[in-house]
Amino acid sequence: MELPADKPPLVEPALASICARSQRRALDWSLVLASQGIEAVIEHFPDGGGWVLLVERHELERALAAIRQYRLENRGWAWRQRLAWSGLTFHWGALLWCWVLVLFYWLSEALGAPIMDAAAMDSVAARGGQWWRLFTAAFLHADVGHLAANVSTGFLVLGLAMARCGPGWALLAALLAGAGGNLAGLLLHLKPYHGLGASGMVMGGLGLLAAQSVPLLRQSPRAWRQVLAGLLSGSLLFILMGLNPASDVVAHLGGFVSGLLLGAGLARLPGSLAQNPKVDRVAGALAAGLALVTWGLALWR
Repeated sequence: MELPADKPPLVEPALASICARSQRRALDWSLVLASQGIEAVIEHFPDGGGWVLLVERHELERALAAIRQYRLENRGWAWRQRLAWSGLTFHWGALLWCWVLVLFYWLSEALGAPIMDAAAMDSVAARGGQWWRLFTAAFLHADVGHLAANVSTGFLVLGLAMARCGPGWALLAALLAGAGGNLAGLLLHLKPYHGLGASGMVMGGLGLLAAQSVPLLRQSPRAWRQVLAGLLSGSLLFILMGLNPASDVVAHLGGFVSGLLLGAGLARLPGSLAQNPKVDRVAGALAAGLALVTWGLALWR
């Protein structure tokens, strides 16, 4: 049967459209189609049409199948969250911590054995009641090489931790983590031993950084991948930095685990406490006071 002469023949459109809810989804789907060799053009219709992908009509069925498979394989990754601390931030207050360590090294060299005997980690003396050695030992170093290793690494680690947690909170937590590392050595070493150095504090700062993704679990149960990635990254750095057989591995591990626990605790604090500059200054004052009290006890005894 012939069509009337005044009507043109019906021609099926060469392109088919696939609707997408957002520009991001349209871009993701276009990459999926490109990986399958399917050409797609993204169009936006502001008058209510939204975002669409235009594909060759004979490719429509294959395109829909590819998008369906992509959504099926990525169903568990639907949760996305822009992290509030995105970007690299650094607090130069870590330089003050470095200079304090240099000052204590100079004093130990000037005064010699008495300051080492009074403040270095001694398991027998610590078990006898001189608990302050858990803290004071973190300020002493055996030689220039020992000092340089801890200062260079600690400057970077604590600078990042101070920027993330606040300088006062980070210093207080790192000091407590350093004491935790010495406590681990006290409990786990079978024979009497001596120790000194700020590496426990440095490992504690690394633990603080590794634990900062933990609060994401409160926002979504699907965030466990992000949390696991943060913990594994910190653990790998600890393996690279803290498992030198020539060092006190037990104290390093104790400092890192203490930093993880303290970091998780800090991350769960209400924003009114964790991000309040006045509260952070109080935490910094507590860290300075703890250092002064323990050193006062060491020198007085």
